[in-house]
Amino acid sequence: MAHPDELLVDLAALVESEHSSRMSLTVVVPGAVITGRLAPEALWKERVAEVLRDSEHLGRFAEVFTTPAAAGEPPRPDGRPTHLHFHLARILQGSFGIPDTGGMYRVALADVSAWTIGDIGYSDQ
Repeated sequence: MAHPDELLVDLAALVESEHSSRMSLTVVVPGAVITGRLAPEALWKERVAEVLRDSEHLGRFAEVFTTPAAAGEPPRPDGRPTHLHFHLARILQGSFGIPDTGGMYRVALADVSAWTIGDIGYSDQ
């Protein structure tokens, strides 16, 4: 999408303002379907930094997620979110999700071509 869906931007802004990580969402982006829970950007960065700090080989990269420059893309002129931050998320591939336990994904709102409320999962039945 050249221009993000404003309804999805509103949803992301509400997650940010409420500091809530309970909203489940599934999005379609080029090459992937991602399903999981949205998190506020600051919480997402904190969790990514924790995982990196706990790694013997990746600990030095944690600083990237804890500095003010960690914002990545410049904010929209109206100050609204430019990205979705997923935690406990999976990339849906065939009949299963990768990884099984859920991962941390950052998705540009402009890249989302379709979305739905809810976390999509698979059942053996």
